[in-house]
Amino acid sequence: MSRRLLQYTAFIWMLESSLLAQTDIRFSSIRPVTNREMALVVAGGTSTTFRIEASTNLLNWSALSTLPLIASSLQQTDTAAPYLSNRSYRALQFSDTNALTGDHLATTQGDIVFHPINHASFVMKWNGKMIYNDPVGGSTPYAGFPRADLILIGHAHNDHYDPTTLNAIRGPNTIVVAPPIVATNSSFPAVLKPVTVILTNGASTSVIGLTVDAIPAYNFTATYHRPGEGNGYVMTVGGRRIYMAGDTEDVPPMRNLTNIDVAFICMNLPFTMTVSNAASAVRQFRPKVVYPYHYSASDINDFKRRVGQDLGIEVRLRKWY
Repeated sequence: MSRRLLQYTAFIWMLESSLLAQTDIRFSSIRPVTNREMALVVAGGTSTTFRIEASTNLLNWSALSTLPLIASSLQQTDTAAPYLSNRSYRALQFSDTNALTGDHLATTQGDIVFHPINHASFVMKWNGKMIYNDPVGGSTPYAGFPRADLILIGHAHNDHYDPTTLNAIRGPNTIVVAPPIVATNSSFPAVLKPVTVILTNGASTSVIGLTVDAIPAYNFTATYHRPGEGNGYVMTVGGRRIYMAGDTEDVPPMRNLTNIDVAFICMNLPFTMTVSNAASAVRQFRPKVVYPYHYSASDINDFKRRVGQDLGIEVRLRKWY
């Protein structure tokens, strides 16, 4: 792609215009950074929750992120900007105690929102459903979130599976998807056994209006995660494919993935893979967007540099620790 100067326009929209003055909320800064991404800073307003939306034609708008106001302003980086010839932004403030903060992905059945928790744990909200990926840490990290409609568990290590957390987040309609090593574990909550779908590597299931495929996740240079024990997952929702790697190296089932819209990729030695191997795998299967997660002390800025911009892959660095 040729290097192009991104043209941008900023708009401020109010959801509560009858109560709030137009001057209460503003983009205090919109500036390109060295890699041609756009750094956006919103200030002012009286609400505690804001949404930043973007458009390439001023007719069709999509949400980038829903964010909480912190210390009188909020900042977000538009990592898709380098791949677009023009971009317009608008900011909205609103009061919705049920809104999940995080990045948005548009689907044919409504946006899915991604909210990092810690390490391998994150939550998603789609079509009114709450999806928890590898939830651990007890009840505290999930305080204020609705109970889980779907829980995805990759394997039995305690940074991915915690019975206490499962009991804290389960609701009356919770469904669990897990590999046999988790579902048959003696510590697995008995109350969840009847609502657990056991997936072996390569198996699939349809739950709460979406499809989950179990992708093999394992080591081939170490023995921390043996073949056949753990799952990564590809979740297909509203025409979008979202990949959660779990604990794995850059194994062929990962490298051979196709048509991935969003990928969550692990990297931490000695348990998963190196930054260079993770970047190499991403450059091979080419997701549209990739989040490094489960990275501990790994250099995620080096990961972003190694992925590069020549293939049009958007790398999003978020706060996981």
